[in-house]
Amino acid sequence: MDPCPFVRLIVESLALKLPQATKPAGSGVYPTTTPCFCKLRLKNFPSQTALLPLSNSSGDSPPESSTSAAGFHLDALTLRRLSGKPVALRIEVYTGRMGHTCGVSSGKLVGRVQVTLDLGVSQARPSVFQNGWMKLGNEPEKPTAKLHLTVKSEPDPRFVFQFGGEPECSPVVFQIQGNIRQPVFSCKFSADRSRSRSLPPDFSNKNRGWMRTFSGEKERQGRERKGWMIMIHDLSGSPVAAASMITPFVPSPGSDRVSRSNPGAWLILRPNGFSVSSWKPWGRLEAWRERGPIDGLGYKFELVTENGPNNGIPIAEATMNIKKGGQFCIDRRVSRDPSALSSRSPVKGFVMGATVEGEGKVSKPVVQVGMQHVTCMADAALFIALSAAIDLSMDACQLFSRKLRKELCHDHEHDSFS
Repeated sequence: MDPCPFVRLIVESLALKLPQATKPAGSGVYPTTTPCFCKLRLKNFPSQTALLPLSNSSGDSPPESSTSAAGFHLDALTLRRLSGKPVALRIEVYTGRMGHTCGVSSGKLVGRVQVTLDLGVSQARPSVFQNGWMKLGNEPEKPTAKLHLTVKSEPDPRFVFQFGGEPECSPVVFQIQGNIRQPVFSCKFSADRSRSRSLPPDFSNKNRGWMRTFSGEKERQGRERKGWMIMIHDLSGSPVAAASMITPFVPSPGSDRVSRSNPGAWLILRPNGFSVSSWKPWGRLEAWRERGPIDGLGYKFELVTENGPNNGIPIAEATMNIKKGGQFCIDRRVSRDPSALSSRSPVKGFVMGATVEGEGKVSKPVVQVGMQHVTCMADAALFIALSAAIDLSMDACQLFSRKLRKELCHDHEHDSFS
């Protein structure tokens, strides 16, 4: 497998230095207690917003504290389009709170700066375009605010995959390299309501600590979604990864939605050694439906450790729009935990991203996996299984007052796990 070229544009060490106010405060002098933020704009990309801590450092000394922006991910097509021409990253700095009041931005513009980027060599080696303070004004007689930032790029090659259809329709998964689509995996979805058949026999018997018991609850037909499983096979037909629903998705009492206090859960499984009938957990995904002004799919993913179900390593937790969908992302650069995804040395940077369509829309997830996290096809299959689980969670968290599509309701053929 050959990865696709990607470049990550990083914007970090963000801080703002405002002129000291005098009495009376004159034009262009800003109070030091005002919350501040900035907007980053790169052509053909959605703008980003980041908070700006205020700095009291003297001269050109680095700020005492700083923040980072999410950054921009440039794929091969974008790199070809931008290569050989200067690219402008524009940063607008505001005082005041982020957001809008009555449709009008609530922030007051302090000033703008621009950093010119040359992405021609970024695919081959890291580059630094800006590192230090930049003035936000050009009037020498007036006190001037300053913005501290570091702008750099680094190669970030990734493997790109796409499901040939919706995960519940048991599609083929293709690897994408430019205009080439090569089949690399096949999927098999089943929806067996018998929980005992949702996991392999050896896993069910030896690892029941991972399963939440519902022995005291009365199970009612149609008021729970359980038993879903998707198997990932390589081209030889051997199973190489799986996602199995271990905790049913059930509505909270008096409601028709899955709540954060009682989420559904999946285990992401990998083969245990060379036996196709022996499996062990790699990760655990929880999902629920968030309440709020905008309906959201909440999720939490953690890596499984050898210390049991209560000692997982949190990797990703966020909410995406139910109607519009979004991007499921694991990014170790912005994670609080520096642990690696495997037993190899700690790794930082992009891990994976997967597209998730909004509720009711046709979904053919596109999955990107950082090259450093794939040493063999079985590694990639784990991320494919995880992306299928988050996509299927969008359906599992659908309001219980609505009917699921037929592929999700029951297992027609009662296929075995292997």
